[in-house]
Amino acid sequence: MNMLKNTDFDPKNLPIEFCRFYQGTPDTVRVFASPGRINIIGEHIDYNGGKVFPAAIDKYLYVAIRKRNDTTITYNDLKFPGNFTFDIQDTFTYRKENDYANYLNGILSILKQRGFTFPCGFDVLIVSNVPPAGGISSSSALECGFAYALSEVFGFNISRKDIALIGQQSEHDFMNVNCGIMDQFIISTAKQNTAEVLDCATLDYEYVPLDLGDYRFVVMNTKKKRQLADSKYNERRSQCETALAQLQKAAITLPPSGTHSITNTKDLPDLCTLTSEQFDVCKTALTDPVIQARAQHCVTENARVLKAVSALKNGDLQTLGQLLKASHDSLKNEYEVTGIELDTLVENAIKQSGCIGARMTGAGFGGCAIAIVHNDAIDSFIDSVQQNYTKTIGHDAGFFVCKPGDGVKEVFSYSVKE
Repeated sequence: MNMLKNTDFDPKNLPIEFCRFYQGTPDTVRVFASPGRINIIGEHIDYNGGKVFPAAIDKYLYVAIRKRNDTTITYNDLKFPGNFTFDIQDTFTYRKENDYANYLNGILSILKQRGFTFPCGFDVLIVSNVPPAGGISSSSALECGFAYALSEVFGFNISRKDIALIGQQSEHDFMNVNCGIMDQFIISTAKQNTAEVLDCATLDYEYVPLDLGDYRFVVMNTKKKRQLADSKYNERRSQCETALAQLQKAAITLPPSGTHSITNTKDLPDLCTLTSEQFDVCKTALTDPVIQARAQHCVTENARVLKAVSALKNGDLQTLGQLLKASHDSLKNEYEVTGIELDTLVENAIKQSGCIGARMTGAGFGGCAIAIVHNDAIDSFIDSVQQNYTKTIGHDAGFFVCKPGDGVKEVFSYSVKE
């Protein structure tokens, strides 16, 4: 049996820890929770106008916060060293030495750009049960949790949709990562026991009951850290933009589609507007095989999302599992964002009894994969995949079982029962 012991931090203890850092009494501290997320399917298409199918999970990052009587800002984290002190009147800029504080300062920078004013500073203490750099969006959890906490504490009344957009804008303008909207959107708007199909082109979304019956999601962490800004994430996005520009320039007549009115590639707003049938007609305009492969992944992955949503609504978990496998194959062969660690996890996962599907989740280049595993097989599944992973890679992977969780929320004030 290789189930990891639950070592998660209990957020009810956070106000007490807060006062050890900042003095005062726990009843003045407010605590907010922000979830990690898995993307069931729909990878690397949120920035290509596609539909994605994420769910928040019951692993949370917690932000404890209290206003100050001056303009000082102080950040501390229970699990990561480093005290960071700023002034709310500062003009915030990205500095490598500021480490995780850059994510918080990025949010402050965008809020100030949008006209929000802060009459005073504040102290913050963070602790996270979301594995860092693991592909389940720890950075977006930090951004959105902090933005939501500021909105509530300072009475900004920012909508959940705008919380997501502020997080994305911070990534773009402050962190220099051209991410899509999926991570911030699901973290800000999620509801427990549901997944969310999100149209990234329009931000229309629908909650879908996430009932896996006797199955559970198992998250498998490669323990290979990767930072999006340092990876080839931006390169993949640029390649997709090249593909779209070439298709638009080619001005190829398209067969009719029942889902949209685009009849010529010159009018394409994004790659995921194309159906698979339409892409077959116009893909020869993409003469570079790498660019064509990137576009093909976007088109076929978008189609898989629609099939996955239908399968889950119909309780057809076997089809859902097959779609996960097909998604990983495309991410490996056409988008080339997996790598030996993720491939080793997924290839071993799908061989195990009780597993009906697995794939990488997140940006790739390390991080996490997910598998759908029967309750009765979870322990043996983890033991076997762990053994094979360690033999191939040379170090252990991490595993945890998760359930769908809530979006950003206030957990409690110390005097209020959770």
